[in-house]
Amino acid sequence: MTKIQNLFPSLKGKEAAQSQSEGANQPASEQTQCIVRHLAIIMDGNGRWATRRHLPRLAGHKAGVNALRRVVEHASDEHIEMLSVYAFSTENWRRPRREVEGLMRLFWETIRSDLEKLHRDGVRLRHLGRLQDLSPDIQQAVRDSVELTRNNTRIALNVCFNYGGRAELVDAVRQIIADGRNPDSITEELISSYLYTRDLPDPDMVIRTAGEMRVSNFLLWQSAYSEYYSTPTLWPDFGREDLRAALESYRQRQRRFGSLSASGHIIEEAAAPAHIKRR
Repeated sequence: MTKIQNLFPSLKGKEAAQSQSEGANQPASEQTQCIVRHLAIIMDGNGRWATRRHLPRLAGHKAGVNALRRVVEHASDEHIEMLSVYAFSTENWRRPRREVEGLMRLFWETIRSDLEKLHRDGVRLRHLGRLQDLSPDIQQAVRDSVELTRNNTRIALNVCFNYGGRAELVDAVRQIIADGRNPDSITEELISSYLYTRDLPDPDMVIRTAGEMRVSNFLLWQSAYSEYYSTPTLWPDFGREDLRAALESYRQRQRRFGSLSASGHIIEEAAAPAHIKRR
């Protein structure tokens, strides 16, 4: 029995060596396709989290801010280069006035309280959305935070506040027309260059919390080929293990961008279409 037991470590060593050898022999494209570089998150469930605890909805939004603080750290630990979060949509203005005012105040207070730490931690901030519709003090706070952190490189955090995918496309079309573009010159690449995300890579994966399956007008153009992941976890409860579960799901998938073989069978992952930006 002792001889048999002593044999297992050597077998495990051989298996590990074989696994490492196989990984080393994989083409670079196969090794990198499982990496999430840009992660987008629809942060849903703050209100339900508060309701279940008999708390006001704003308490849920505050808990959601704490969750975002954690997830930024976890994403950086997982070597995610960019994180885009859906914080306030163009449709959220329809919510009760008291809740909207609370969200605006929370956004402004969070910028003031967290900016220095985010800067020290190497987080680069960017706002995506219609900034001009926000109050002057919030506009200035956003501009200051973007300017202060512009050279940071640890992780990029894109905050989609007063953002809507359709509104983004409308704004792009308006500017294309204003620039006098010839209709024959309009391509997917040109449209992408007029979006809020014009110099950003498209998201590899979109996570939605709270069990919903809707895209809710979030990064409609950019997420055309993103992998989608829904979790029942409410956003304030979302943590490291939830993020790892999503990333593991991503690693099990093959991104093919619609490509098929001549016989109709799926082939190895095709190159991303030209308008899908990579870093």
